Amino acid sequence: MAWMRYVCGRLELRYRYSKDIVYNNFPWPSPTDKQSTVIEKTAQTVLDARALFPKSSLADLYSPLTMPPTLVNAHQKLDKAVETAYGRSFDNDSQRAAYLFELYQKLSGELFVDTKKRGKGRKK
Repeated sequence: MAWMRYVCGRLELRYRYSKDIVYNNFPWPSPTDKQSTVIEKTAQTVLDARALFPKSSLADLYSPLTMPPTLVNAHQKLDKAVETAYGRSFDNDSQRAAYLFELYQKLSGELFVDTKKRGKGRKK
């Protein structure tokens, strides 16, 4: 969410999520097999927590005023598991977003490096 808040567009007050801008440019971690397993399990706990409220919409489930504590806890565990894959923890979303932008800059900077050596004139 921290990444999405900074990079996606807006339509009125709503976020305008784009796979090309938000998802495809996200600097994913490179988790170990063990970390991947933990992330998968904790992601499933988020889905299981949502399933406890079948009549609630996503808007209801994710409203800051009505978000069920079980879902909050599941997301906190998932966040911690993902942060472990990044090799650090964050105190707030500002730190998280700053770190993600640093990673993005490193990753995208490698895309634009000119590896061809250019000489002066033509060889004879």
